[in-house]
Amino acid sequence: MPPSPDAPAIKPSRPPRARRTDPPERRFPIIWRRLSQAYPDAKCALNFSNPHEMLFATILSAQCTDAMVNKVTAKLFVKYPNLEDYASADPLELQQDVKPTGFFRQKAKNLQATARVLLEEYGGRVPSTMAELVTLPGAARKTANIVLGNSFGKVEGIAVDTHVRRLSQRLGLTTNEDPVKIEQDLMALVPKNRWFRLSYLFIEHGRAICKAPTPKCGECVLSGICPSSQVR
Repeated sequence: MPPSPDAPAIKPSRPPRARRTDPPERRFPIIWRRLSQAYPDAKCALNFSNPHEMLFATILSAQCTDAMVNKVTAKLFVKYPNLEDYASADPLELQQDVKPTGFFRQKAKNLQATARVLLEEYGGRVPSTMAELVTLPGAARKTANIVLGNSFGKVEGIAVDTHVRRLSQRLGLTTNEDPVKIEQDLMALVPKNRWFRLSYLFIEHGRAICKAPTPKCGECVLSGICPSSQVR
């Protein structure tokens, strides 16, 4: 029997609000929405104009800020415009060129070795598969994911840097410490069409708010659903 026209309308019930104790599957869509709204222009901050510059800048970014890497590569990419220039460079001089990025001896060694591999085995081109990229000196999965996404438009995983690792742990999206296992946890949780952008949303939020060692929980758009929030 149809309801009386004078009967009060029944309002649809709203789903309960997500809480910081809810499982990651329930909280992640909210995390994604809020970070996307907070950082609409999130993207790779490294400067590059071709795949090998992207690769080398990413190798230099280990344990270094993107701002410092860009400062160094602004001169480096002019001084060494081609792979041949890196391959034939004086090792001590190359070390001094990348010294501000830290761990400069190993980084210079990796750049020179990678340049030689690219010239000898890949015809002077940066390979465009994960399997090939991770064999290059100084290039693990994080580097490979960044190069694939930014230089070739390919997404095979999620780049887990220090910011992504920290936020994933604080937000309760993983209990792992190893970057590869953290990546696997995120890939199982996050739709593939969001893998590439996720890294940059987490990086932006990590730089601005979720800092190490002291996060700005009072200013965080995720404080209500973050199990690590200091705001109660």
